Amino acid sequence: MYESDAGLLAPGRVGSPAETATGDLAFLQAMLDAEAALTRAHCACGLAPARAGQAVTAAAVAGRFDVRDVALRAPASGNPVTPLVADLVAAVDEDVRPYVHRGASSQDILDTAAMLVATRALAPVLDDLGRSAEAVARLAAAHRNTPMPGRTLTQQAVPTTFGLKAAGWRALLLDARDRLTAVRGTLPVQLGGAAGTLAVFDVFTPVRAADAAGAEPRGPAMLRAFADELGLAEPLLPWSSLRTPIADLAGALAFTAGALGKVAADVLTLSRTEIGEVSEGKGGGSSTMPHKSNPVRATLMAAAARRAPGLAATLYGSLAADDERPAGPWHAEWEPLRELLRLVGGAAHDAAELTEGLRVVPYAMWENLQRTDGLIVSERLAAVFAERIGRRRAKEVLLNAAARARAETADLGDVLGDMLDEEPELAGLDLSDLTEPARYTGCAGLLTDRALERE
Repeated sequence: MYESDAGLLAPGRVGSPAETATGDLAFLQAMLDAEAALTRAHCACGLAPARAGQAVTAAAVAGRFDVRDVALRAPASGNPVTPLVADLVAAVDEDVRPYVHRGASSQDILDTAAMLVATRALAPVLDDLGRSAEAVARLAAAHRNTPMPGRTLTQQAVPTTFGLKAAGWRALLLDARDRLTAVRGTLPVQLGGAAGTLAVFDVFTPVRAADAAGAEPRGPAMLRAFADELGLAEPLLPWSSLRTPIADLAGALAFTAGALGKVAADVLTLSRTEIGEVSEGKGGGSSTMPHKSNPVRATLMAAAARRAPGLAATLYGSLAADDERPAGPWHAEWEPLRELLRLVGGAAHDAAELTEGLRVVPYAMWENLQRTDGLIVSERLAAVFAERIGRRRAKEVLLNAAARARAETADLGDVLGDMLDEEPELAGLDLSDLTEPARYTGCAGLLTDRALERE
């Protein structure tokens, strides 16, 4: 028995706005919208009676068609447009039928439908990115001066602030927003006819004598009218085998998945039991361990970030398209493009929920700053000491002090207090100040302010 994809194995996108916007019915409706717009464009160019556009538009409702039946008949022609056109022709009166799908190729309709689906799917993605950016901006402002360990190559490095980390997340989210907004505004219709020349539109007889006059070929006028009907961009050239729109969309989506993946990676690290500096406001439970509250949203975002590059690679690979209409590269795009839209849509939705509910634990950050017994500020000490005793000697003193502090599980400041008696040039230094992590966050606050000025 046939069942639609219920999302059983896709918790990252199930129930998200992107799932609805990219489902089979959504694609079917987009193809029907493209067909209806094509007929209306004929009407606008005087190549079809107004009644034809009205009739096709009224018939082009996805709920009137059996999407599974269309899918089962698609292999005969290698795409779903051919069987759908047959059904649409049958759904209108006989005098309207000649104006259905007139002059277009199946690729024209499916490519245009893909651009419609992408445009519609990206609207909630952009909304969710906006929600996340606002949430992390609030976190950055609230924790502008909240010190925490900065970590490099998995180890504590020097102190930073949580405000600066959150500001960095926001910068990536805004980068993703800007890229998706830009590409969404340029998604074009596709209309080229059999081989991208638009030749057939000059063959059709105008329905009004006045429309027969004029020197301009009808192809460009049809392309313009088609784009206007759908609210998509008018391309400079038909792009049946010039797949820039798909590649640009793939790049923006893959970047967004990676940006969201960075946020997820940080949350996953900082929410480890041994670190505990943040936690998801609504963690997920374990089936066997009642005490656990798993960072589920971050986990699903991380999964999307792992999958997105491979899908984008397939779409980039389709740039190497043969002839005026390719055999294979075009067909290879459909499922990866939809899955990429779904992954990013789901991850953006998860990110909005995660960031709006994220719990920050400053006392855990403070406790973790003390774990190295002062070693986390060794860079500061090295710079101060070097000004008095030279870099080489400063390094020797600190290496010896660090080794002794580790061996005796003692505080670095206490060890240095004993050792500096042997270094008269270092006399008078305030070690309590120099070894205080909260006083070595550099320009973190100023950088946070700077980042938050961006809109």
